[in-house]
Amino acid sequence: MTGIVIWHNPRCSKSREALRLLEETGAEPTVRRYLDVPPTEKELRETLDMLGGCAIGMMRTGEDLFSELDLTKDAPDEVLIAAMAAHPRLIERPIAMADGRAVLGRPPERVLELLED
Repeated sequence: MTGIVIWHNPRCSKSREALRLLEETGAEPTVRRYLDVPPTEKELRETLDMLGGCAIGMMRTGEDLFSELDLTKDAPDEVLIAAMAAHPRLIERPIAMADGRAVLGRPPERVLELLED
């Protein structure tokens, strides 16, 4: 297995829990504080491909910013990806990736799926 990368927000309890769970297994994930180092549109598209789904599935639709930007749940993926790249606060967290797979850590235990064969 290649190393695990986790897009992490230390202010989020779910993100902290997911990181703790990974570390308890002995994994040493690379922590990317995505609010400080936002992913590019290309990285977001690649992550979305690994997650397998629509962009709306990796967005925090309850954020005030979502409605302030006049985004809708049926907006095209490219519009939503551009919004997440410009406003990383809209990205649901945590997202963990390894070996061409990604999981959204909701609930946090989902990140442990990356350790399974």
